[in-house]
Amino acid sequence: MSQHRENEIPQQAFDWYDDYAHGGMDRRTFMNKLGTLAALGYSMTALTSALMPNYALAEQVSFNDPNIVASYQTFASPDGHGEGGGYLVTPTQVTRELPAVLVVHENRGLNPYVKDVARRLAKAGFLAFAPDALFPLGGYPGNDDEGKALQRSMDRLKLQHDFVAAAKYLKQNAKSNGKLGAVGFCYGGYIVNYLAAVESDLLAAGVPFYGTPAAPELRKNIKAPLLVQLGELDERVNATWPDYQKDLDSLNVSYKMHMYEGAMHGFHNDSTARYDEKNAALAWQRTLDFFAEKLN
Repeated sequence: MSQHRENEIPQQAFDWYDDYAHGGMDRRTFMNKLGTLAALGYSMTALTSALMPNYALAEQVSFNDPNIVASYQTFASPDGHGEGGGYLVTPTQVTRELPAVLVVHENRGLNPYVKDVARRLAKAGFLAFAPDALFPLGGYPGNDDEGKALQRSMDRLKLQHDFVAAAKYLKQNAKSNGKLGAVGFCYGGYIVNYLAAVESDLLAAGVPFYGTPAAPELRKNIKAPLLVQLGELDERVNATWPDYQKDLDSLNVSYKMHMYEGAMHGFHNDSTARYDEKNAALAWQRTLDFFAEKLN
């Protein structure tokens, strides 16, 4: 039987991965489902290598880049887990107070892709801070499966308080100009929506990538302008948009939603085969332009 090429991986496999990545099935079930495709002639090696993250692919800005300096910092989180920690990246040529951007990871802790996003922001002239939700448990464990299990074991409300504390830590940083933006991916997209809703004056701009909205009772607090980034094939998250859009309209919130044609959930993440280079580059440029407009 002839082998299918990697670029012919069916959409169903990506849908299974999305379900697995968000706790809808366990790893054994996911691998068994992939096995049904292997029986049809798909290479199991090609399937798993395409669907699972390869973080060596995600480094666009080296931590040794002379234009930035990175360090690990801690912050107080009295309403969360007591103390949080994260990855702070600053441009080296600082001649003024900087617009600040919180970078919020997916549902698996602060992995190398999200750290690289923080470095990209710093290289573009922003003060960037990427908190690690798993800090109270020792930090991102080095692989996504363990990271997802650890994050799933944590108290949801305390996690949200940790991100609020991280936002306030960054906003009050001595190098910050006091205007705070936030960008997040998947679970991090939800956290951006939550931060915009939990306190009206916390964010000056939010960019949720394929994130679900905050609880309806919180949305009345939203004041910050939003740039909503969605992938056309992301049925799970996109199903929440009409109701969210209706509330944003009724509240006269300034927002812009971009739906990226043919893009999947996770299309900005350049460590997996869901990455869509053209759409990711466009979405990222829009993100940088939005923050430059709203935070300076």
